[in-house]
Amino acid sequence: MLLEGSCHCRAVRFRVEAPEPYPFMYCYYSICRKTAGGGGYAIKLGALSDTLVVEGEENLRIYNAKLYDRGDEVTVSEAERTFCGLCGSALWVYDPNWPELVHPFASAVDTPLPRPHERDHIMLDFAAPWCEIPSGPTKRQFQEYPDESLADWHERHGLRDAPDDG
Repeated sequence: MLLEGSCHCRAVRFRVEAPEPYPFMYCYYSICRKTAGGGGYAIKLGALSDTLVVEGEENLRIYNAKLYDRGDEVTVSEAERTFCGLCGSALWVYDPNWPELVHPFASAVDTPLPRPHERDHIMLDFAAPWCEIPSGPTKRQFQEYPDESLADWHERHGLRDAPDDG
C-alpha cells in the first residue's frame, strides 16, 4: 500500500510503500510516548526503506534517543527518529539493524489507513501511570515486545497484500 504523509506545517512530505499498513501496535515505551505519543503511546507502521521518497529533506532532523531505561549505563540508540525541524512533527523511525525497513508514525500518514481487527499494546512496563490501557479480546497486552513481528501479525490476519478498512 502506498502511504503518503507529511508534517503538520507541510514543509516535509513523504511517500513510502508499506506491506504492513495496519496501525495495530501501540507502543508505550518512554521514547515513543515522549517523542510522538500524545495519547501515551505511538503507532508505527512497517514500510520498505528503499521506497521512501521525501520532499523538503532540508527540514528534516534526526534524534538518536538516549536509553535511560536499560540499566545504570546510559547509551544512545542507533535508531534514527526523524522529525520536522520546523514544526517538530514525528515522521518515521529508521533502525540500521533492519536497513530494509522504515517505520512511519501513523500520526504523520495522510493516506486513510485500514482499521485493524485487533490491537497490541506493547512496552507496558514503561507506560506512564496516567495511561489507561484498554483490555478485552481484541486488545492484546505485552509487558515488552511481543514475539510476533509487524509482518507476522499482518500475515496471520491475511492482510499483507490486500488491506481493507475492516
